[in-house]
Amino acid sequence: MFKSIVVGTDGSETAEQAVRQAVDLARDVGAKVELVSAYEPVSSQRLGEERRQAPEDLQWTINPREDVDATLEAAAEVARGAGVDVRTYARQGDPADAILDVAEEQEADLIVVGNKGMTGAKRFLLGSVPNKVSHHAPCSVLIIRTV
Repeated sequence: MFKSIVVGTDGSETAEQAVRQAVDLARDVGAKVELVSAYEPVSSQRLGEERRQAPEDLQWTINPREDVDATLEAAAEVARGAGVDVRTYARQGDPADAILDVAEEQEADLIVVGNKGMTGAKRFLLGSVPNKVSHHAPCSVLIIRTV
């Protein structure tokens, strides 16, 4: 049925629910989970300032994708805790494009996303990640309904 499930996360409650559902499904069907998160580029000036303010032994950890790496690691722990094989992908740029690219690269059978941004008039915005993913996915899409 499903061998590879891609799930996008930004660390929000909606995304966390999508991760949990994807992990549960993957565990039940023996699939692997591909976790994706996107980040925007950070200016080298801002990175330099943050490094100077950090203790010397921690300066190496400050990079353009430190937040996304932490988000991915937290979600990966959920999968590992359930005994599910998991890989993570931090991608620069648009979140929907990142999810779609990984789904295509990994020949995913399913993409799981939360419904954040899909309520009321917001569902008509072109920037909605679930909306864009559902319209351009190379495979089936499961949109997790959250409150």
